[in-house]
Amino acid sequence: MTEPALQIDKLSVHYGEEVALSKVSFDVAHGEILGIIGPNGGGKSTLLKAILGLVPPTTGSIRIYGQEPGKNHAAVGFVPQFAAMDKHFPISVLEVVLTGRLKPGFSFFRKYSEADKVIAQAQLERVGIAHLAKRQIAELSGGEFQRLLIARALAVEPKLLLLDEPTASVDAHSRNQIYQLLREINADMTIVLVTHDLMAISSEVKKLACLNTKLVYHGEPELNESVVNELYGCPVDLIAHGVPHRVLKAHEEGATK
Repeated sequence: MTEPALQIDKLSVHYGEEVALSKVSFDVAHGEILGIIGPNGGGKSTLLKAILGLVPPTTGSIRIYGQEPGKNHAAVGFVPQFAAMDKHFPISVLEVVLTGRLKPGFSFFRKYSEADKVIAQAQLERVGIAHLAKRQIAELSGGEFQRLLIARALAVEPKLLLLDEPTASVDAHSRNQIYQLLREINADMTIVLVTHDLMAISSEVKKLACLNTKLVYHGEPELNESVVNELYGCPVDLIAHGVPHRVLKAHEEGATK
């Protein structure tokens, strides 16, 4: 039996007296694409930080291919939110991807090996922007910049890829390209992505985790009204506007909600 890529067991995280996560438990199978949705302040970013070893659990545990967070730096690649990055920093596309080769404790200005450069160039080719290697990052479009962040995460050569809102700041065409890229990457690694893009729930992910401090739902990417209402605390039509109907399970006449 293949070891789970990610095991979250009764995880709670507190910031002082504030409860960010409460007794969250679920597994992610090797090769799975898991989507995580939930309201702002529901603990999604805290969960990613805990998986990365950036915030300590108050109680509970996390295992990444059997190891605690931070024990195997190369096991996890992370793509932060587009909005969190400074696009005006004077650095080239290739140089950004090379920073993905840095290990904890090494200087940002260390000399990269030829192997590092080969791996970085290969990841740029993988995401389709190798021709932009010498370009300054300020010159990139939104979709190109998001591909750059993915290439940097892949430079770690991870087994698990975490993404925080990978399509939040790109147009529809770039969004489709990014999801196509993630489908290709999924052939080699497990993917966990936080998203507000409900379109992705029904068409892109294999499993879904609904998080609002506690785990409201974990399972197939098809929701019913009661789960969505509990998750967001508001009527379904307000948060599902414009989303294909298959995201929500049809209710039989007279069914209990």
